Amino acid sequence: MNPRYASVAWRAGHRCEYCHAPEVVFNFPFEVEHIVPAGLGGADQESNRALSCRACNLYKSNHLQAVDPQTQMPVPLFNPREHRWNEHFTADETTGAMLGLTTTGRATVDCLKMNRYAQLTARRLWMRLGLFPDR
Repeated sequence: MNPRYASVAWRAGHRCEYCHAPEVVFNFPFEVEHIVPAGLGGADQESNRALSCRACNLYKSNHLQAVDPQTQMPVPLFNPREHRWNEHFTADETTGAMLGLTTTGRATVDCLKMNRYAQLTARRLWMRLGLFPDR
């Protein structure tokens, strides 16, 4: 496990800082990832680390921007140190779909593939259990 896990997970409230999945329902700890990858000049310091579920981390990879599906323009991905989650995302209470409220939100939902079938199913269950969205 990453030696920085405890402090990063505590700061994140044990939620993926991208899709807000609650870590408590997984059978393994989430990953500590670099918001700006080291290979792209990201610093190895606390302010450049985020807690990420495996899916978000895999799809984010080394991306810093993506195309907003509505405007077809490249925009920055969501940065949990610079952006407020509730300003960029919401979830449909019926379908469980993550909805981007901004160009950055839409591009992040699309790039990180936050609305795959398994995630929608899990998110609806988390909603019924009162685990999502965080209050």
